[in-house]
Amino acid sequence: MKFQLFLGALLSQIKGRHWWIGIFFWMALVAPAQASVILRVAIERGVNQVKIGASTTAMVKDSAGRTLGQLPAMSAFSAQAIPGGVALDRWRSGLFWIEPTGKGFVYIGDRWYRGRTLVVPTEKGLTAVNWVDLEEYLYSVIGGEMNTSWPQEALKAQAIAARTYALYERERQRNNPVYDVGDSPDRWQIYKGVISESRNTYNPVDATAGKVLTYNNKIILSVFHACSGGHTENVEDVWTSKEPYLRAVQDYDQNISECNWVKTFTPREISARISGVGNVKSMTPESFSPFRSVKMLKIIGDRGTKVLQGEEVRTALRLKSTRFSVSKGANGSFVLQGSGYGHAVGMSQWGAYSLAKRGANYLQILGHYYQGVALTPIQAK
Repeated sequence: MKFQLFLGALLSQIKGRHWWIGIFFWMALVAPAQASVILRVAIERGVNQVKIGASTTAMVKDSAGRTLGQLPAMSAFSAQAIPGGVALDRWRSGLFWIEPTGKGFVYIGDRWYRGRTLVVPTEKGLTAVNWVDLEEYLYSVIGGEMNTSWPQEALKAQAIAARTYALYERERQRNNPVYDVGDSPDRWQIYKGVISESRNTYNPVDATAGKVLTYNNKIILSVFHACSGGHTENVEDVWTSKEPYLRAVQDYDQNISECNWVKTFTPREISARISGVGNVKSMTPESFSPFRSVKMLKIIGDRGTKVLQGEEVRTALRLKSTRFSVSKGANGSFVLQGSGYGHAVGMSQWGAYSLAKRGANYLQILGHYYQGVALTPIQAK
């Protein structure tokens, strides 16, 4: 069953040309020189069906690259999982490619994207993957990760950090036959397709095209967060790794209102989030990082005791950060007063904003948050 889709005013906002950057694949792939890097972004994973379409007439191809037919422009179809493959309108195949003609966009789920679409069966249903040029992927990521009215130098720093992170994940997922990254911020980067593109996202990407951060000639884990609350953390105080370039540094985001927070929990609310403790009697930070982030939180209830460590503290209680103090409130409640938003490792986005406002350029911003790194063109491997 199909239904009409409307781009509306969106089409007029999208850049009318593609910027194909003359760079090499940095992974061990057979590709010509001057090839663009293609990123495989999983948009829908493990679903029974997914809506797909295109803004222009689209070619429908099977796993061998044979053209099976066409999808009309501005219409959506439901791809459904069937035994041994995928059903799409009148076609049945092991998988489907949807390739728009001209400079058309593809439709996946409920959003428009650049590039083309692969719909493939997986163990838990269907996965719809957007195959998109890395630089065009970044047009969207910048708009999802940062306020596009911020200074261009901060946006350029974000573009390089985001490009580096995408390629780091691409290498880490090199044995994944389906995708390189997803589209959610819990593990990857915010990618909403063309809706988060704007005039202000194109220049930071184009101006830094093909540039990544390396340490000892290797792509770095260029993690970033909203704000640290005045000082970033050494990576080993948050996670188990110890990358030499992810060192704690002074930050410039402590006066940002959204980075200072208070959260109050009743004992029952904590019990609902922390299993096995029962009615909570006390909640005490047991150890701290050198910059006062909670590394270990001890929760004692009438049915047991639980000790949370590292990022467990933030995720289990759904806190903005692990930099907080605990006090008792009314009716036995626990009041957490904190600063920061995110894991506090790597670049602070609000810190980048503040540094750019003070006149720092994107190289100075990146050099501050990622110690001892080099800005390097993407290299063939």
